Formats: sequence, C-alpha cells, structure tokens
Amino acid sequence: MIPRRSTYLALIGVTLIVATTTVLAQAPIEVVKVAARSIDRQTKLPGEFRPYLAVPIFAKVNSFVKAVNVDRGSTVKQGQVLATLEAPEMISQVAEAQSKTQAVELQRAEAEAKFASARSTYDRLKAASATPGVVAENDVVIAQKAVEAAQALVHSYEDSIKAAQAQAQAVRDLQQYLTIKAPFDGIITERNVHPGALVGPGAGSTPLLRLHQVTRLRLVVAVPEALVGAIVKGARVPFTVPAYPGDTFYGTVNLLAYDLDPKTRTMAVELDVRNPDLRLGAGMYPEVQWPVKRPQPSLLVPPTSIVTTTERTFVIRVNNGVAQWVNVGRGARVGDLVEVFGSLQEGDTIVRRGTDEIREGSKVNVQPAKSG
Repeated sequence: MIPRRSTYLALIGVTLIVATTTVLAQAPIEVVKVAARSIDRQTKLPGEFRPYLAVPIFAKVNSFVKAVNVDRGSTVKQGQVLATLEAPEMISQVAEAQSKTQAVELQRAEAEAKFASARSTYDRLKAASATPGVVAENDVVIAQKAVEAAQALVHSYEDSIKAAQAQAQAVRDLQQYLTIKAPFDGIITERNVHPGALVGPGAGSTPLLRLHQVTRLRLVVAVPEALVGAIVKGARVPFTVPAYPGDTFYGTVNLLAYDLDPKTRTMAVELDVRNPDLRLGAGMYPEVQWPVKRPQPSLLVPPTSIVTTTERTFVIRVNNGVAQWVNVGRGARVGDLVEVFGSLQEGDTIVRRGTDEIREGSKVNVQPAKSG
C-alpha cells in the first residue's frame, strides 16, 4: 500500500532530524578549562567634595550688627571673634534684674532683723516662764509662733533672691551671644550682613556667616550595589579633578553608609582627603578611580563559551562526555576572558564555542583546545 504524500513527507522530516543530531553528537567539540584568577581593576565613578565641617552662623537674639571682623575667604581660628552685635534692651533687662535682686536682698535683711527680734523676745519669755506665775503660757506660745513666721519669711526671701539672681544670670548669658566666635578652624565662605543690620533667630532667616573647614574634605562616592562587596576600608584611592588636568590626588576610604539608596541602588562611601594647600574645594566633582577587588579569585571563561537565550545565560560543562548546562552570570571583561558567576569550579571542562544546539544530557566528542 502506497502511503499518502503528507505522511511520506513527515517520515522524511523525522529521518533528517535524527541524522542531524547524530552528526552533532559525533562531531569533535573543542573544550577549555575554567580558569581562576584574582582580579584587581579600577572603574571610574563620579564623586563630590564636601567640607569636613560646615556650619551656618546665626544670631541667637534679636539685635543689631555692630561690627563684622571677617569677609568671604577669611581664614579664622577656633574662638576668634567673627562679629559683634548689640541689643540695647538687654542692658535695661540686666539693670532691672540687678535692681530686683537688690530690692529682695533688702527685704531679706529686714526679715532677718525681725526674725532676730522675735527670737530674742521668745528666748526671754521662755526663760521667765521657768518661774511660775511670771509669764502666761499663752504668751510663750505666741512668741514661738512669731519666731517661726519670721524664719519662714527669711527663707522665702532667700528663694526670691536665688530666682532674681538666676534671671540676671540668664540675661548676662544671652549677652555673651552678642559676641560671635568661630566654633572651629576654617574659612568663611559666605557673608550676608553688614554693620547696622537687624538680625535675629527667626526660622528661615539667612545666616550671618557660613564657616567651612576645607583643609580636610569629605569625598562622597556613590558606589553601585555590584561593587559594594569589594569595598576595603582604609584603601588609598586615586582621583582627578577637572581644575587640575594631569594631576592625581588620593583619598582614604573612611566611612560607609551601610545602606543602599532605594532609587539608585548605590551606597554612599566617604573618603578622607587632606587639603592643606587648599587646592581642592567643596562642591568639586572629581572622577574617582574606584578599585574593584573580589574577596576570592574570579572564575574566567572565553566569551564564546557563554550562551545567551531568551530564557537563560549558561555555559556547557562536559562531565564524563555528557553535556551539562550551567547557569551563569556575566561579570567584567578581563583581557580575552570574561568573569562569570555560577556553579562552576576552577578546572571544569567547558565547551569553547557554546551553542544551544548541544542539548542538555547529550553525548559529546571532546577535542582539547588548540594552543595559541
């Protein structure tokens, strides 16, 4: 019986597929060994300089600017007087507090005199009451109560004096803020007031001055998540700045945020940069030659060994003549090889020119890679 035409063509197709698979399985396949090597390389990352210390200087009390002793670019030392303010109403407040203190002290002196008189009267009556019938017992009790009342009055004035003295001291303490001093060594980077200006502590007000410490700088670098594992605290890192082309500067990895920015997937890392000659400035954007060093040797394979499909990226390992697909992640390019991450080990045999036509579990005819 002669088969129909469609059935005949289907049988031919099956025969062709089987023949092709047989040829692939029997053809010699060139293989190489997975290499392992410690990789030290650098990648360029942008950074930003920030002052090591920075503070805006405001007035603590409502006052007028009497004098400004510095200007933009002035180098100052800790404790140096930067500006002097004046507040005439504070002088009257101090005088009022002192006058109140003196008045209360005078009242306390009068109360002490009354207490001494009441005490003396009570002592005489108490002594006389020892003789029966000389002094009525009620008079002794009244004298005793008078002593207690006078003593309580003295104590109350003592408390009032302390309160008045504290009030006077508070005003004097505020007066100290009329002399503005530098909290640390640095450079004045901003001046916004002149003598005669009215200043105060109001929220949102413009600072009188702005002080930065720039002999030491913070170089902040946003390190991508993939490179976080290679951060070495204390490492000396080179960088360049557009202001000085051809010059290389160095900073030391000092502080890590230990937290990733959810938007950029980067970690802020601070480098400590010494700047005694003030060549570098806050706000500059240097290019950092960021070191990349894996904590363990990297696995390297030829780029042709890596197969990428719509579903996976893999290399083909040959184990006892059988093909195994091993999923990998692609890393950095290192010369003629590519760094990979996956369930591989140094010395594993893989196909040099990978292809998805070599199916998982198929037999392969191994041919070692040619030298050179």
